[in-house]
Amino acid sequence: MKDVIALVTGGSRGIGRGIALALLAEGVTVHVTGRTRFEAEANQAGSAGSLEGLELEAAKLPGRLFVHRCDHASDADNERLTEAIRAGGRLDILVNNAWPGYENMVEDGEFTWPKPFWEQPARRWEAMIGTALRGAFMMSRAVAPLMISARRGLIVNISFWAAQLYEGNAIYGIAKAAADKMAADFAHELRPHNVAAIALYPGLVRTEAVLENAEYFDMSNSESPQFIGHVIGGLWRDPALMSKSGRVQIAAALAREYGIADVDGYRPVPLTAADFVRDAGPSAGPTELQDS
Repeated sequence: MKDVIALVTGGSRGIGRGIALALLAEGVTVHVTGRTRFEAEANQAGSAGSLEGLELEAAKLPGRLFVHRCDHASDADNERLTEAIRAGGRLDILVNNAWPGYENMVEDGEFTWPKPFWEQPARRWEAMIGTALRGAFMMSRAVAPLMISARRGLIVNISFWAAQLYEGNAIYGIAKAAADKMAADFAHELRPHNVAAIALYPGLVRTEAVLENAEYFDMSNSESPQFIGHVIGGLWRDPALMSKSGRVQIAAALAREYGIADVDGYRPVPLTAADFVRDAGPSAGPTELQDS
């Protein structure tokens, strides 16, 4: 993977950080975006993770890391990022992961995430649709010509079961369903150019936010943040990648197909829609906590 170049959006913490570290461990050159540049900023905001912290972890890995301070709600930031990526002349893998949708889940002491859609704050729509979904579209739009020119590429939208099942928040479901549809339609238009696009579902990921609330989760089948990154590496190496393009893929199922274990040697059990239907009930919040 030492000749592969990837871009991971939203990688200062959570799943995005794990994906970046996994790809770096496989020798990939990885560009990572994030809003939090320095650890001091993260500490001041009371959050975990920064691009600076990622750089420290990446220093001992074989891949090369390039960090970009970028707020994907800003067209100016997106354009600067696009220019930097295009200047390199090539991009093999794009992971659309940036997700501010879990911010401000508590407002004035009230947990507003599970409120019905008519009581949802408009800013939550803007975070999930106006920033996360639009950012995924704009980044894909910007780098697709590089992949088309190379006659090879992979676009991954990090999504989740909320696209297919009710997960406690209507806007969340709309955003994830749109991410799946975006990947499917991108795949249709990119197929003649041998470029793949998929929607990839993680399981319960041990992000910083999940670990802080571990007592509320069954962690027995959880995944490290790096796990899905190694699965993306497996996708890139898969000679049958184009047969998977346009379809929803479950990270744990792909890992079993590719013979990939998690960093601790555990092999997560792939979840299905039936697992969520069986456990259906009032949702306290999203179960994968992308946290990026």
